[in-house]
Amino acid sequence: MVKLTFIQSDDRVQEVTGNVGDSVMSIAQRHNVPGILAECGGCATCATCHVYVAPAWAHLVGKPEETESDMLGFVLNSDARSRLGCQLVMTEALDGLVVHVPKRQA
Repeated sequence: MVKLTFIQSDDRVQEVTGNVGDSVMSIAQRHNVPGILAECGGCATCATCHVYVAPAWAHLVGKPEETESDMLGFVLNSDARSRLGCQLVMTEALDGLVVHVPKRQA
């Protein structure tokens, strides 16, 4: 099991657990995390699972692949911390990952 923390735009914190190999999006859905809509179900075609990776985790998460980067171009208020939750797969190294949920999804 790995731990994942979601911080809402109003600073509410939700700590959840998931399995290595689960995406941030699937863990959010399983725990009913507000603001993670995941309309495409994890295909990287809708950008409604957008999250901001906390700066301390950026080096472990890495940069988005081309398809994800293209979708992030459609995200409201996208920045260098932006990632699609469906493309962030949990590993042992990401145990404790902190992501911020945007105020609203695209």
